[in-house]
Amino acid sequence: MKHHYREMPEGMKGTFGDVSRSFGFSWKEFVMTVPSPLFLVTTWKANGQPNACMQSWAAFTSADRGNGFYAILASVNKSGHLYRSFQERKEAVLNFMSAAHYEACMATIRNNAYEDDEIAASGLTAEKALWVDAPLVRECFMNLECRYAWEKEIVPGDDHALICLEVVGAHIDEEHLADRTGENGLLYNIHYQVNPERVGKTAHDYAAVLRRMIDAGEY
Repeated sequence: MKHHYREMPEGMKGTFGDVSRSFGFSWKEFVMTVPSPLFLVTTWKANGQPNACMQSWAAFTSADRGNGFYAILASVNKSGHLYRSFQERKEAVLNFMSAAHYEACMATIRNNAYEDDEIAASGLTAEKALWVDAPLVRECFMNLECRYAWEKEIVPGDDHALICLEVVGAHIDEEHLADRTGENGLLYNIHYQVNPERVGKTAHDYAAVLRRMIDAGEY
């Protein structure tokens, strides 16, 4: 039997209704949770220090014309250091970490003073990118160097922006060349799954890895 949801379920109108108003998440995101890749975006701040910002809510796609590959960051906070850096520098690196470096990358959320090196403060190592003006994180197994392409508000007047980046090139550790999935591969953000029929008082985010089970065939 399928349950049908168009309006916020009654059981969510307390705790999760408050969260939606406070942090800008739709109640639908808690009910219709869709995992998204998890990565660390690094840029230079205007003061010359590295900026680091964890991101999810993203997609990656190709464009037929020009053989381009693009990253779509769907929820960049306009009041944060990352958005400011995009406006000033127009270049960034997307750093994909394995589970071994997840905690250090997440520490950038706390170590985000504008005057500080946010990468070093979290126990990570910054290196200069080769093709764009941005730092990359040595410990991350894949780094995508990117240039700002365009941005758009999903809803007019929103305090977050959807930003499109063109992927210029990549760095991939040798041990990940054959496979970037599994226990040591890409991490995915699973955001606050809620059972709307049995709503608890708390929920949790999870970082997950892919487990291969179905052979989709060869190209």
